[in-house]
Amino acid sequence: MSVISTPTTPTAGATTGISTDTSRLKSKDNLDKAGQKFEAVFTGMMLKSMRQAKLSDPLFDSKAIDTFTDMQDGLTAKAMAEHTPLGIGKAMTDFLAKSQSDINPTATDSPP
Repeated sequence: MSVISTPTTPTAGATTGISTDTSRLKSKDNLDKAGQKFEAVFTGMMLKSMRQAKLSDPLFDSKAIDTFTDMQDGLTAKAMAEHTPLGIGKAMTDFLAKSQSDINPTATDSPP
């Protein structure tokens, strides 16, 4: 019988299954992209939640319209994250940058 060795450092949380490896965030560009994608996901969830709060019966209600509005909301959320961000992605980026020793937050974040 052979002995199966296990890694000493787990790459995922013991109970959550979420990866704890943040080495790919060492690049400022990757960190900024992650913040922008997080902002797009958050904005998309917000738009979807707003759509679900129907205040009246729509004139045209079908699965096709629902699919179209979901796609439209996704593109709107992505455009909002790229051009007029809410700031939650930047807050996440700054928080993660503080945990990385070789990445500095943007110069505008310095205290007055």
